[in-house]
Amino acid sequence: MYPIEIVAPMKSELTEIGFEEMLTADEVNTTLTGKGTVLVVINSVCGCAAGTCRPGVIMAINNASKTPTKLVTSFAGFDIEAVQKVREYLLPYPPSSPCIALFKDGELASMVERHQIEGRPANVIAQHLIAEFNKYC
Repeated sequence: MYPIEIVAPMKSELTEIGFEEMLTADEVNTTLTGKGTVLVVINSVCGCAAGTCRPGVIMAINNASKTPTKLVTSFAGFDIEAVQKVREYLLPYPPSSPCIALFKDGELASMVERHQIEGRPANVIAQHLIAEFNKYC
């Protein structure tokens, strides 16, 4: 488990723009089974992927004409219970952090795995997310 001093600034990048934290399995169950669209970001300390994931997500939210009904996040290596439960909803995709998932009416609609984030600039991630928002939101 990572120390809060490392995780807190990375969590705040998303919570400051309106993401709600999912910290328990019950919160995950309640959030991901409801109506509407839910964007889930499994946040991470990984500099090679998370360093562009968070900025890409922020760009997408700030520049999209359509956005998900709800924005939520859990932190890999810190919010252990919640991340484990989210990963159950992401099957058959293997565990990946960071990753970005879009749910629509309780079903996984779109998934962006770490290997699709790593090495890509934030604006490319944002463009992909905006296209997914336009399709599902």
